[in-house]
Amino acid sequence: MPKKADISPEAIRNTLQKLIINFEEELKSTELRRKVLALIPVFKVLRNLGKSLIPQKLTSSARDRILFYFQKYPYAIIHGDEFLVISGIQEYARRIRELRVQFGWSIASGKTVKEMAEEGDFPLKGDVSIMKPDSYVLLSEQQDKEAAFRWAVANEIRKKKDGVRSKLLEYFKKNVTKSISGEELRYVANDKTEWARRVRELRTEFGWAITTKNTGRPDLAVGAYVLESLRQSPEHDRKIPDPVRAAVMRRDDYKCTKCNWSHKEWNPSDPRHLELHHVRQHAKGGQNTEENLTALCTICHDEVHRKS
Repeated sequence: MPKKADISPEAIRNTLQKLIINFEEELKSTELRRKVLALIPVFKVLRNLGKSLIPQKLTSSARDRILFYFQKYPYAIIHGDEFLVISGIQEYARRIRELRVQFGWSIASGKTVKEMAEEGDFPLKGDVSIMKPDSYVLLSEQQDKEAAFRWAVANEIRKKKDGVRSKLLEYFKKNVTKSISGEELRYVANDKTEWARRVRELRTEFGWAITTKNTGRPDLAVGAYVLESLRQSPEHDRKIPDPVRAAVMRRDDYKCTKCNWSHKEWNPSDPRHLELHHVRQHAKGGQNTEENLTALCTICHDEVHRKS
């Protein structure tokens, strides 16, 4: 092993090379255990070589090295073997969970990403089909400091005997107006793969104003969900297809076409959100088409209906 003062990747590589060369003699032995014992130093030095790729002055622990790697490659699909190398530990998945649950980093696993993508709630570029259960992606470069509290709430709700949809709605209501990750929702649903479909149903069939980056809130992080308010949309508005809803919001620049309000002006004392209004009333034959829909904030929407 190199001296403690010299732990550069090159010094460690030299040590590894010598160990491998010396192992040539061990291969001639017929004693299995002798060969196994001779390989242990090789494994240890190889692990140290992976850890040394990130300077110790930047990261002092396996968790720090994992976070450094995520932050260097945000939005990129990273496979578990990479974390095995860079962290130098076998239990890297536990450290990733700590970063997500205790420290509030929005890190999604391969399972969660695929389930979001199936429901059209994952607009990140790239082929998510290559993601395996031990693949991960950092979905936001901003740390969410409230995450630890939300995960504690999620843990309480997931233990209930209610159905998946009911538990998800309860969690949304507990965190109304707050950005929630797909990993949190999957956890609330006891890791059942149907969770993403149930979220879509809450939006499209039950009229809850759950928005994503694709469905009216381009300011949100990829894979994030927000229940805008505790107000449900009228039944006829629930039938507006998500692609039409998204197209109208884009056309109207994500602003109320009456007062020009947008989510950039949102604050806790003014919890309005954007809804779609039928120019020709639905009851009078108005269709759920882009031409017959316009974006209004909830205040203007109510005012228009009071006058009609």
